[in-house]
Amino acid sequence: MNSATFTSTDVIRGSFSTAMSAMYRTEVPAYGTLLELVAQVNDDTLAASPKLRHRLEQTETLDRISEERHGAIRVGTPAELAMLRRAFAVMGMYPVGYYDLSEAGVPVHSTAFRPVGDEALKINPFRVFTSLLRLDLIDDGALREEARKTLAARQIFTDKAILLIEKAEAAGGLDAADAALLVKEILETFRWHDQASVSSDLYRRLHDAHRLIADVVSFKGPHINHLTPRTLDIDAVQKLMPAHGIAPKAVIEGPPTRECPILLRQTSFKALEEAVSFRDEEGTWAKGSHTARFGEIEQRGVALTPKGRALYDRLLAQAREVVRPAPDGSNAAAYIAALSEAFKAFPDDWNTIRQQGLGYFRYTPVEGFPRAALSAREPASLETLVAMGAVVFDPIVYEDFLPVSAAGIFQSNLGDNGAQKFAASPSQQEFEAHLGMPVLDEFAHYEGLEKASIARCRRDLQPVALVD
Repeated sequence: MNSATFTSTDVIRGSFSTAMSAMYRTEVPAYGTLLELVAQVNDDTLAASPKLRHRLEQTETLDRISEERHGAIRVGTPAELAMLRRAFAVMGMYPVGYYDLSEAGVPVHSTAFRPVGDEALKINPFRVFTSLLRLDLIDDGALREEARKTLAARQIFTDKAILLIEKAEAAGGLDAADAALLVKEILETFRWHDQASVSSDLYRRLHDAHRLIADVVSFKGPHINHLTPRTLDIDAVQKLMPAHGIAPKAVIEGPPTRECPILLRQTSFKALEEAVSFRDEEGTWAKGSHTARFGEIEQRGVALTPKGRALYDRLLAQAREVVRPAPDGSNAAAYIAALSEAFKAFPDDWNTIRQQGLGYFRYTPVEGFPRAALSAREPASLETLVAMGAVVFDPIVYEDFLPVSAAGIFQSNLGDNGAQKFAASPSQQEFEAHLGMPVLDEFAHYEGLEKASIARCRRDLQPVALVD
């Protein structure tokens, strides 16, 4: 097949994101309410800030706000993880970052599958935070073996999905018909199943070890557990959720409210208690319930450099030494106060963040700036050009995740009272072996984006020399 007849990976990714959103809206009606609320808040925010709208338009990132979603899925075996990696590659999504959630008491380690190029992100920035269950962290050996056998007996991908993935890999792409069929077939992996594949007794024992273990092991498919729209004002969404019949978690995860958003802030509504059935030893089905799926919202800020991230981590740890947030939100006000006090040490204006090397920025030559003003100043530093108004800068959006925040969302929704605790146990080398490739280093990636923008300034401003 001629590569010109292949459907773009961006188109496949967009189709999958749209199909996933439609399916989840049917399965979890509150998600539809959440989308409407976020859309209204975004519209109000843009109306109140013409400057923000203008910069989003100038950087060609306005349209992506309303389309932006991230999903989350938890798989049980290395083989499941490896096949997901192959499926996402057909959609132009690649593993970025390694997250050890055991450090926050959750027995998984994770990566984020997402597009990595600027143009691909502008078209559709769909991401899937993907976690692999750490069976090695289950203390009870007998329970660990039962979980392993249960997972080994299931196949979470349809036969057609596997054939289409193999076809795309062999040919280098898929035509429109096959691309549409792949989206339909992969969607089945993410679909909710209300019949458990374990007995109620095994479910109870898995649940007692950790609710997330029960969620991963107990069903024939992993099912998507949340789908997250992006808001421009998460505090406004948090305040408005109760009026729309949605109970938010008590504390927004991540940094406090700021003029210049950094990294990622997330909130959610509480996980649903959903009816499921368990098959007993006689083969009959008995009614039960399971809590797993919830609604989440996120607000994204600037990607931080290693220096900025070290400061963020230090300030977050400092706040948590004063008050550690309780999963039930009982000390929410005290924690928010401690967080806000600690983060006074993090600069809250874009130019200071940039000049102190705390965040990554994209530089753009100002169209129409008089070259005569530049030629007299050769060679010119980047700082000189910024000060003159010949170059503008915009924060590079953080496209990734925060392990402590992810764990906080899990714990507040799934609960962890009385469950087994897990010591921090990072194992990136093992995870990458299961994945079948290394994960992309997020810091190197953002640095590359910033350097590429500076290189474009050098090229576009010739013959002016841009010195380092």
